Amino acid sequence: MDVLDNYKKAWDNQPEETEKVSKIDIYKMAHSRSSSIVKWIFIIGVLEFILLASFSLLFDDTNVLKEYKKIGIPGFYKLINIFSFLIILYFLVKFYLNYKAISVVDSTKVLMQKILKTRKTVRNYVIVNLIFAAISIIILVSAEINFKIDTLTTTQMWVTIGASILVTGFFLGLMYGLYQLLYGILLRKLNRNYKELSKLAELN
Repeated sequence: MDVLDNYKKAWDNQPEETEKVSKIDIYKMAHSRSSSIVKWIFIIGVLEFILLASFSLLFDDTNVLKEYKKIGIPGFYKLINIFSFLIILYFLVKFYLNYKAISVVDSTKVLMQKILKTRKTVRNYVIVNLIFAAISIIILVSAEINFKIDTLTTTQMWVTIGASILVTGFFLGLMYGLYQLLYGILLRKLNRNYKELSKLAELN
């Protein structure tokens, strides 16, 4: 039995003034936890951006650029990096705005709406990244097959396509698992806060 269920039973035998105080205490706890969770979502996004920037600065991409040029897409590597940064920057701004939007004067209903908005933002971030990764891999594989198409038999081509699909699926699954590890735990905690606030709203 959760905290709210215990409070609900206790309220039946409490004076009105005590009941109001109890509701305020629960709201304050839910608000504090929600604000902290949204702040951590933003911090993780910042760390992810720093990691990507550090990797781009420290990684020697000379051989990668040569390979991209060889298969006929010389500018694609830089394009991937640019879009990766733009995606993260856009959602970093969204995460920050979600965090700053949570106010101590929010009503229970407004706080619940902001929690839903934050959850939606994180899920959109994960979906956009997965779609972007999938499209990038498809373009790379298509360019590689097109480059080698004159030297591949039909069987070899289908084996290459099949292997590429498996590798792509594994890579996207790995990405999804990583995002679940980074953001999934926070989203589940945020969801619990939402449920608590929903029960609190029913008691009003």
